[in-house]
Amino acid sequence: MGARANRHRGEIEAVLDGERRVLCLTLGALAELETAFAVDSLTGLAERFSSGRLKAGDLIRIIGAGLRGGGNLFSDDDVAAMAVADGLSGFARIAAALLQATFGPGAEARPENPPGPHPG
Repeated sequence: MGARANRHRGEIEAVLDGERRVLCLTLGALAELETAFAVDSLTGLAERFSSGRLKAGDLIRIIGAGLRGGGNLFSDDDVAAMAVADGLSGFARIAAALLQATFGPGAEARPENPPGPHPG
C-alpha cells in the first residue's frame, strides 16, 4: 500500500494513469513554479493562480511540480502524457485541490477555455 497524503503538510492524493499518487507543493516545488511562471514572489504566484486564467500547460506545470514535491519522479512531459478521469476537468480538479492545500481557499485552477457548450 502506498503513502497516504497528509493534509497538514499540504499534501493531496490523486489518481494519475490509474495510480494513486501523493502531490505536494514543497518550497522547492514553489520555487520551480515561480521560475516557470516568471513571478518574483509567492504572493505573485498565488495571485496568478487565483486569477483563474490558467492554460493546459499551466496545469501540467502545477501537477508536475506537485508530483515531484510529493516524491514522484515525473517530468512535465510525463505529466502531459498522463490520463486522469474526466480529462481536462480532472486535471483542473487536481490542480485546484493542490493549490487549495498549499495556499488555502480561493486559490483555484480553472482552464482558460473550458470544454463544453458555448453560447452562440
